[in-house]
Amino acid sequence: MPVVPPEHTDDEQTTGRPSSILNFLWETLQTLALALILFFVIDAVVARVYVENVSMLPTLHPGEFLLVNKFAYTWGGEMKRGDIIVFHHAPDPDYIKRLIGLPGDDVKMDHGQLYINGQRIEENYTTVPATYSGEWQVPENMIFALGDNRDQSSDSHKWGFVPTANLVGKAFLVYWPLNKIQVLDDTILLNQ
Repeated sequence: MPVVPPEHTDDEQTTGRPSSILNFLWETLQTLALALILFFVIDAVVARVYVENVSMLPTLHPGEFLLVNKFAYTWGGEMKRGDIIVFHHAPDPDYIKRLIGLPGDDVKMDHGQLYINGQRIEENYTTVPATYSGEWQVPENMIFALGDNRDQSSDSHKWGFVPTANLVGKAFLVYWPLNKIQVLDDTILLNQ
């Protein structure tokens, strides 16, 4: 007796090669779309910055890469003296400095010693005191920023104040090279 193949019903699904390739392509497309969305969301919140010069030695070294929180000073975030900040300063690329003076502060450098509002500041992040002197009254909507490597830094003591609108954000982590990974210390020791 001849063997009759079973008939296929409408309820049964057949799995063939074309549908598994389509499923693979669809899942790959979804994964790529999710990766792009995550990249743009992270990029909107965190900037990656390359340290190019010696102005922040010994804290930061040329060749290091930093993560910068772009929202550190929005939605109620306050600027603090000692924050390591990134800001726009035309025509040069973005600058990396330490926030020293807030709006309304009186900043004074005298014989290598920093004073803020008449208080002597113990700076544990500098190794060589500044050889310049000066006094600056920080206007509203401005900040005063200095490099940790005081005499090798182009900063507020040379070209003036930084508009708060120019702030990119607060640096919080060195992530490259791997042997230099560190959370950045933003303390400034006020004698209060």
